[in-house]
Amino acid sequence: MRRRTFLKLSAAGAVCGLPRALRAQPSRAHPRVVVIGGGFAGASCALALRRLNSAIDVTLVDPDDPYVTCPMSNAVLVGLRDARSLRVPRHGLRAAGVHFARDRATAVDASSRRVRLAGGATLTYDRLVVAPGIRMLWGQPHGYDEAAARLMPHAWIAGQQTELLAARLRAMRDGGVVAISVPAGPMRCPPGPYERASLIAGYLQRSKPRSKVLILDSNNHFPRQDAFTEAWRSLYPGMIDWVSVIDGGAVVRVDPARGILFTEHDAHRVEVANVIPPQAPAGVAVQAGLASDHGWCPIQAQTFESESVSGVHVIGDACIAAPMPKAASAARSQGEQCAAAIAASLAGREPPSPQFESVCYSLLGHDLALSIHGRFDVAGGVIRALPESVDAAGADQEARNAAAWYQGIVGDSFGV
Repeated sequence: MRRRTFLKLSAAGAVCGLPRALRAQPSRAHPRVVVIGGGFAGASCALALRRLNSAIDVTLVDPDDPYVTCPMSNAVLVGLRDARSLRVPRHGLRAAGVHFARDRATAVDASSRRVRLAGGATLTYDRLVVAPGIRMLWGQPHGYDEAAARLMPHAWIAGQQTELLAARLRAMRDGGVVAISVPAGPMRCPPGPYERASLIAGYLQRSKPRSKVLILDSNNHFPRQDAFTEAWRSLYPGMIDWVSVIDGGAVVRVDPARGILFTEHDAHRVEVANVIPPQAPAGVAVQAGLASDHGWCPIQAQTFESESVSGVHVIGDACIAAPMPKAASAARSQGEQCAAAIAASLAGREPPSPQFESVCYSLLGHDLALSIHGRFDVAGGVIRALPESVDAAGADQEARNAAAWYQGIVGDSFGV
């Protein structure tokens, strides 16, 4: 066997289950779309593409099988949900005709329309969708790196970090303080830290009643602040202290070995430290030239095509789509709109007029929750928020809504 032939076969074989068609040149009859990232955004987009046009050859690239969802991971921290309930298999994607490459995308060459995978294979595409999620900006606060995250878990990517933080909560003494450090700027799931504080307070109330939760915040306000603080006063009186940035709440340095969080004027020695660092798009988005100087990826609102690189679309947490939140429901909505725009473009049609929805459920305790709803459209090339619908459901009904929403969005996004 010639060496050149051997190398070609080796690279192709590095991606389990990929059809021979993926190694051919692009074809108008069967256009190829590669999706990097198999979370809510990427999986939704892949499924929608297959649903809209079964002639489109869709490959989803992601290293994780099963996928572990961030929604409901705060409930796992405090024993309200089993960690296995967050694991979503990939069989729904395969059943829909999506080729699943269990690998990591390491580089994009937009000029030749190729994606390089960590295993050595190269995929060609007619259109590329980048939905890589987030990476942590290590070193912010000072001293917080990957080693520190083993002692002060961020638990902002579900899985091992969730288990680490849960173990620290179980092991802490009664009477200790659990501190949550919240970063400034755009972040995944903006209400998430305050849901986490609520659930941890409920856990402490049941198991370690002399303990407290301290939120050290780099922001002056947070989503549904009035509703959260009212719930804290009612459910967990005296157990949750929130310190805003204006009152010196921003953590600037950490000492993981001694369990100390430093703000500008104070040092807080705590039993458990949950440090959530600032975030940015995963590295492949930066390598591909999709990220702006501000870190996130600018897109054209109508199609989610990158403003920097033609033929490449960016969806989910990585893109700049304000006022839409970086949340699972928004990611799914973006994935479906992006798929519709791509399918239309490949068929020579204009993309449909976008309509987006988002809902974030935040658990307040066992069988209690609140929600944040949003609707969005595009006008003048800009995403705009439409008047919000006010849901008057009680906290107990919202908890039931949250459970039904989670089951529905997982099923719809992953085809399971």
